[in-house]
Amino acid sequence: MHHDFWHQRWQHQHIGFHLNAVNPFLLAHFHALNLQPGQRVFVPLCGKTLDIHWLLTQGMQVVGAELSALAVDALFTELKLTPKVTQAGGLRHYRAKQIEIFQGDFFALTQDQLGTVDATYDRAALIALPDEMRKQYCQSLMAITQTAPQLLVSFQYDQSLVPGPPFSVHKEEVATHYHAHYVLTELASITMEKGLKGQYPAEETAWLLSPR
Repeated sequence: MHHDFWHQRWQHQHIGFHLNAVNPFLLAHFHALNLQPGQRVFVPLCGKTLDIHWLLTQGMQVVGAELSALAVDALFTELKLTPKVTQAGGLRHYRAKQIEIFQGDFFALTQDQLGTVDATYDRAALIALPDEMRKQYCQSLMAITQTAPQLLVSFQYDQSLVPGPPFSVHKEEVATHYHAHYVLTELASITMEKGLKGQYPAEETAWLLSPR
């Protein structure tokens, strides 16, 4: 998808993907990553998610990647933090206590820039991308995180009913992208009768991806 699509969504505040509460799967299953306070969690395509607020309260160091500068500015405003902003190649690097965000094209982020992360939390990145981009995303994510453990939330529904995003990512596709590098454990799955845009039944699944 073109960058303009997401910039316009944020410009016009068409951000139905932004939840007004911490994701229940994160609350229920974050412990499966077996992290300790002070370890680094990467949140790709993070927007201004409240999940980051919660991770910070757990003592985590959070590093995110986000295309929209409006989203990043809103995140720091809501956190009541004033970041130091520097240029990192083609990205802008926002840094404050316990948190740093790389703003710009996700695919421009390198492993050297990101540094070591102890886990990845993907609630809204994989499902935000169309089919032709998901393979590239997964490969890039594994490369820059050095195949760190991952808590992944996927979303499955009848894609013929409505175009994404969020896109339907079937369980078989999750395995296709990650099985060679991770042991996949399905932690939980729930069916939402009106889960997508209040109209379309959908299944949401939490996965633990453990490096092989």
